[in-house]
Amino acid sequence: MIRAIYYALVPLWVLLLAALLASVMGFCIVQVFDTLPVQKVINKTTQALLVLSIFPAMAWLKLSKTDLGVANRQQFLRQLGQGFGLGLATLLPVFIVLTVLKINVLDESQAWTLAWFLEKASVSVLLSLLISLIEEPLFRGILLASLLKKLPVTAAVVISAAYYACLHFIKSTHDIPASALTLTSTFGLLAEAFANVFNPDILSAFLALLMVGVFLGLLRTGREASLGLCIGCHTCWVWLIKMNKTLFNTDFNADYAFLVSRYDGVIGPLVTVWLLAAVLGYWGWQRREFKLFIRGA
Repeated sequence: MIRAIYYALVPLWVLLLAALLASVMGFCIVQVFDTLPVQKVINKTTQALLVLSIFPAMAWLKLSKTDLGVANRQQFLRQLGQGFGLGLATLLPVFIVLTVLKINVLDESQAWTLAWFLEKASVSVLLSLLISLIEEPLFRGILLASLLKKLPVTAAVVISAAYYACLHFIKSTHDIPASALTLTSTFGLLAEAFANVFNPDILSAFLALLMVGVFLGLLRTGREASLGLCIGCHTCWVWLIKMNKTLFNTDFNADYAFLVSRYDGVIGPLVTVWLLAAVLGYWGWQRREFKLFIRGA
């Protein structure tokens, strides 16, 4: 039990180390480029350090690309398409419900032309792919693979999902002008960012992102070398959310507005319940397949 807790906390120490290094680097960067917001610099630098940590972590844990879930190029590209289709099937119904319930309200101020739509859709899908190529190798790749070496599958999936959800809320709402910035105040911003994880106002969005992480974790552990599926699915989800922001406004005064959070106007109780149902359905299907396999053996 103690050993399991230790392995579960190792990623936290890595995150804290990356955040501390990013704070020092952010302080130095803002001294040179004083127009940059220090909080954003720290956030982006932390993300970069976490991504770079994949390579020494792979060497230290003796993990191969297959352990991270990376298939050969042809299979990987095929998985991207399959994952994108899965993303449409799992999240598009949520947007339909939000529109029917009048939580999503069409933005009539937009220049509704085919060229405008295609440009927005193309840029959004490229940005979504970039986000997924950063987050999935980190959370469903190195983090999940390292946890699986020491923990049961269920624990590894839930813990990696919890880290994934938390990282979205490690942020400060304040900023300090470069002229007033000190190294001490930089660390103060970092402490505030970590404390935000315990903000009760984020609970609704946190639970939804936790279920997102669990769903993607099950997708990753369902078969070997399936990271491409996770990247494709994640890309589609982010793309749908970006396009939703482009095409619709969120009416937080609607009767059923409690179904979404103010984090992005999409994730919230509705997404949590919907993905929980998907996870339970997938778990039930896996049990059925396992029983059929045992009977046929």
